[in-house]
Amino acid sequence: MYHKEVIEQLVKFISERDGIADKSRLAPQVQQSFCLVKERSVFYGKWFAIRFCSAASKNFSNTVLSLSALHKYDHIPFIVCLVTPEKNYLLLANTTFLKKISHSSQELRRDNIKGSFNGSDIIRRFEGVQNSPPNFEFLFSSHENYTFEENLDRLVEATGNIAPTGSRFTPSEAQIECIRQSVGRADSFLHSEEYGILDKDLNDRVHSVESEIIIAAFIDNVNLRGRIIEYLITADDDLKAVLMRCLQTRKPLPEIFTADKLGDYEREFDSYLTATDIKTKVLFLSSNPKGYNIDKLLSFLAEDKSVYLIYVVTIDEHKTVQTRLCSMFNRQLLSGTRIIRHWAGRNSRGVTQYDGKALEAIVEDFDSGIDYIAAQDFISECFCT
Repeated sequence: MYHKEVIEQLVKFISERDGIADKSRLAPQVQQSFCLVKERSVFYGKWFAIRFCSAASKNFSNTVLSLSALHKYDHIPFIVCLVTPEKNYLLLANTTFLKKISHSSQELRRDNIKGSFNGSDIIRRFEGVQNSPPNFEFLFSSHENYTFEENLDRLVEATGNIAPTGSRFTPSEAQIECIRQSVGRADSFLHSEEYGILDKDLNDRVHSVESEIIIAAFIDNVNLRGRIIEYLITADDDLKAVLMRCLQTRKPLPEIFTADKLGDYEREFDSYLTATDIKTKVLFLSSNPKGYNIDKLLSFLAEDKSVYLIYVVTIDEHKTVQTRLCSMFNRQLLSGTRIIRHWAGRNSRGVTQYDGKALEAIVEDFDSGIDYIAAQDFISECFCT
């Protein structure tokens, strides 16, 4: 979880000491002021961890930390403070913002976490967003979408020159045309009787577990929180009953395995095959949820009756649950859909990410329209990645 006030205080504290030019003087001051614990080269507390480095300029290639050590702090903002003669620079260096592992990484594997990263391995711009303090909240909420294991897979591939995982979808001419037609199919579905049937189905499912959704909304781990709420809405009665009982009694939750599928809920009608992804937004927490794998999306949209939908579930500070079922091409959603290219492996077009504010707007002030030209432009962009 990102504590905006604490991070802002840290940024202010360090910027006020620009020109200190000595990390051995700055580090103890930060440790004392923020009550941090020192563990080898890292200082950490409840809300962040920080590693101090020094260099002659903001471009540095020094070894920062081992990947195995970073694993311990990857659930909170991991900040690198670079102390130069004139200015102190801050960078987020969680695993999402690493390009590769550089030092002694020849043995790095998914089952053998080896090697360290250098300053030059830290991404300075994340999909057009500069890695600097004004953007830390957005960047960390992006990082929270990915587990350490997911980032480890990417880093192993980027570091080891191993064969890429996954498969890049290569559509035929007929499939490309079907994908192009998916915008019209989506618009047709939104004005059909079937849309009302699916919307009522999902709303009834939410209503039956609303109390448990509210409890789950307070789970700190954003990935676990999303999976639990998805399962509460879509799982069979036996698993749903187990989850409800655990949430109600505050007992440990069972291990949840996420199926490697495009949508969380599928339903077929005579004229439409729908796949619906459930996206949870806790309105009093900052988040920018992960979207879909682009190759999986294109493969699904290449099917004749396919319609891909997003079901937005929001929970506010008053424990009010609201929902909205919309198309992936919805004007509001599409304007808040970002393609993340760097994160994907070499054999993938990438993944998407939603702007949390767009999800809020869909529920609070819904515009059901689809901009056909913008939707077609987005499909073209997906093909080009």
